[in-house]
Amino acid sequence: MGVMNRFMNFLGLQEEEEIVEREGITSLEEPDFETPSFETRKNQRGNNVVSIHSQKNVKMVLYEPRSYDEAQEIADHLRSHRSVVVNLQRVRNDQAMRIIDFLSGTIYALSGSISKIGGNIFLCTPDTVEIQGAITEILTEELDYNRMR
Repeated sequence: MGVMNRFMNFLGLQEEEEIVEREGITSLEEPDFETPSFETRKNQRGNNVVSIHSQKNVKMVLYEPRSYDEAQEIADHLRSHRSVVVNLQRVRNDQAMRIIDFLSGTIYALSGSISKIGGNIFLCTPDTVEIQGAITEILTEELDYNRMR
């Protein structure tokens, strides 16, 4: 009968007094269950949802160390999920080797990657960045092309 009363109420065929009376009765008859709100359900499912824009503040750091002591600062950038371009042209060769060894260990621990992109210039990336291609191949092709001229 509740459906019929709602229908008649919708058409305006039922008196208002009955409506008030029925609303009072229905509120007493309704069981008290707590339905989770939209926010609660959203938070429960939110653990499996990953935002597409989670990496919108991606930074790349350009670093030109002057000594081995600055290698730890570069590693800190990598730990913060920032890509680092390291220019080792102003460092002695023995210092450059030590820096590369340190960064290689850091990158291995972070599951990142390191690529040589020029003479004593390296690109170090965390695991969230994928490096595709190789610049060293292009440089050797240019050198071969210049020799042929």
